[in-house]
Amino acid sequence: MSSKTLDRRTFLVFFSAVFLPMFLAAVDLTILATATPSIVSDLGQLHLSSWIAIGYLLATVASVPVYGWLGDRYGRRNILIWALGIFCIGSIVGALANNMYEMIVSRVIQGIGGGGLMSLSQALIAELIPPRQRAKYQGYFASMFACASIGGPVIGGIVVTHYSWHWLFWANIPLALIAVWRLLCLKGDTVLENRNRPIDRVGLIVFPVLCTLFLYWISVAGQDFEWWSLSSFNYLSIILLLITIFYRNQLRHPTPFLPNELLKNRAIYIPLITSMLFAACMFALIFFMPIYLQLGLKTNAATSGLLLLPLTIGQISGALISGRVMARTGIPKYIPVVGMSLSTCGFIALGSFTPNPILIGLLGMLCGIGFGTVMPTTQLVIQTVGGKANVGSVTALASLCRNLGAAIGTALFGVLIYALLPSFDHNTSIEVLINGPKEAVITAFQTSFYVAAIIAFLAAINAARAPIISLGNE
Repeated sequence: MSSKTLDRRTFLVFFSAVFLPMFLAAVDLTILATATPSIVSDLGQLHLSSWIAIGYLLATVASVPVYGWLGDRYGRRNILIWALGIFCIGSIVGALANNMYEMIVSRVIQGIGGGGLMSLSQALIAELIPPRQRAKYQGYFASMFACASIGGPVIGGIVVTHYSWHWLFWANIPLALIAVWRLLCLKGDTVLENRNRPIDRVGLIVFPVLCTLFLYWISVAGQDFEWWSLSSFNYLSIILLLITIFYRNQLRHPTPFLPNELLKNRAIYIPLITSMLFAACMFALIFFMPIYLQLGLKTNAATSGLLLLPLTIGQISGALISGRVMARTGIPKYIPVVGMSLSTCGFIALGSFTPNPILIGLLGMLCGIGFGTVMPTTQLVIQTVGGKANVGSVTALASLCRNLGAAIGTALFGVLIYALLPSFDHNTSIEVLINGPKEAVITAFQTSFYVAAIIAFLAAINAARAPIISLGNE
């Protein structure tokens, strides 16, 4: 079907096929945020709770590029169905988990499947719709992502309050089966641009190991061992060695794991950096805001989830406005600059004012408006610059950077917050923190908001460095 004759009805047919995979990928990034205290209460080991999020994010980081070249070789729809199957297996393991280690394993399996859900779905749509038309419809994708990412804690809070966190895993199974059915009904073959390209096996092995060690190091340093200890030095040495091996292999391999030529383009690598910084502060806010509300303001899980709704509304508004502006002007450059500046102001206010539910909701909406400008603009820019032949690679890169930023941000903010909590160690129970003094908890989280403001400001500065790109006339 020609992209030039695409109408709204045709778009909605394709959107209905990729909606559920994208929704599942996004919602499972955050749905356990409000459920984490309940999970910890049942399974114990509070100090490992950050890995409920990090394990999922880490697995998606490692698997996204793999799905990129698998989709190019064997068809994106076919690989997407396999990803849904892996995602279901992880959901079953999570529902049956009896301890925190089993929970983390389940989240890793879910992440391996989830790594293909978002990137392959977006690549399927990018094959059909030219950039200027895609800008008009981008609000659908960004709004869905916002609803799923920030609606996840709302759903999780309600389910945990009235039922059990186990249902957050079981509910994935019927949704995934419906998604497979809709994909099987989708007509047309995806473009197999690079089916016969040689595989960078060294990159496929080294990159996931490198990400795993790096995220583990920044997550446990200062807790399991001191930052300047021999153990920390050993981890850092191995990380630097793997970076060297990976970099040298990237230079020598004819088709490297990460596409070097694309990454050298300023119009691609600058938006990717913006996407990484944006994800670091956005997902840290989504993951830790419910914990902040439950520990600092003594709200229940359902209420802490509902207090994220203004953030959702703000992000949807920012995405829809961005899509309209891009469709009208064809110039996306300045949209994320303005957006992340607004988010910076929101974080500064969150760190400065005495918290109450109404204020947190309003400031969350301000941050959300800024967040909503980034994903639709960066996605369109890199797909436009990369060209149709590289749509799978650049879409995978966008997902990779977004998930890597989310994983690093979540890990670093977890380390920062838990380090600032008074008398916190591995044996501290969630009940002790819930029943403890709220002033110290508020101070710890407000300090983290200032750090998030710095990251958001860096994202705005970086976005301003990007060259001006036109999306064309269609």
